Amino acid sequence: MSLAPSPSTTGPARGDAASLRPADFAAIADIMQSDARIHLSDAKTTLVESRLARRLRLHGLDSYADYVRLLHSDAQERSAMVVSLTTNHTHFFREAHHFDHLREKAMPWLEAQSRHRPIRIWSAACSTGEEVYSIAMCLLGTSRTPKPWLRNGDVRLLATDIAPHVVEATRDGTYAASGVAAVPAPYRTAWMHGTGDTVVMDDAARALVSARVLNLFEPWPMRRQFDVIFCRNVMIYFNDAAKAELEARLIDSLAPGGFLYIGHSERLAGPSAAQMINCGQTIYRKPEHGA
Repeated sequence: MSLAPSPSTTGPARGDAASLRPADFAAIADIMQSDARIHLSDAKTTLVESRLARRLRLHGLDSYADYVRLLHSDAQERSAMVVSLTTNHTHFFREAHHFDHLREKAMPWLEAQSRHRPIRIWSAACSTGEEVYSIAMCLLGTSRTPKPWLRNGDVRLLATDIAPHVVEATRDGTYAASGVAAVPAPYRTAWMHGTGDTVVMDDAARALVSARVLNLFEPWPMRRQFDVIFCRNVMIYFNDAAKAELEARLIDSLAPGGFLYIGHSERLAGPSAAQMINCGQTIYRKPEHGA
């Protein structure tokens, strides 16, 4: 997830009446902080004005002050605004060292655990699904013959994001052919099928994945702990208090011995760091029982 400007976004088309005043920006920033823990600095004013111009036009409003009033009375529009101010950015096998570690270190442990219990993996803030399908391809390997621990075990991948449209894209599993260059060729051959300018994930990969809409700062319906959690390049948009809150919840949701992968510019800090074992670049492991 990022707050980079979208190339297709155009600015306000209603003149001075549709300029974003400091008080209206502050109100919008407060909503983003309370609803999604995303911090908007004053430097984001032009970006926010540009992103939300379409929402004003959609509702036939002449000012951001009117739009702020709408946000306080319309929960659906409030959610739509949060989504509008988060642009999802990802690609296959992003931060490749994480997938090297997953294959070399985490998967042997997962296979051993699968002999006596279900295996659960979570791609949090999954964007359009490239991350979760990169994980799925690692699990499946390069052969079309299913691995026994996947064929005979109970292995499931959960992908979640706050934005409904990217969750739907994850479920669809269809991607531009120009965007799969980072996928190692053996994986592309085994688990991606080309249809002109697009590729579709194989049914075996899609069958492993469930995609759901989830706000990371609302109650989580998942009751089973996860053996692997990828939560990458999202905490950089939160303040320190929100980071600490999310880190604590992620660790609580991680099974003993499980692995947590975070973004390249993110680090666990404080109590969260003390609970985990640093076992690689932005890779952490929760101690096993009795460790």
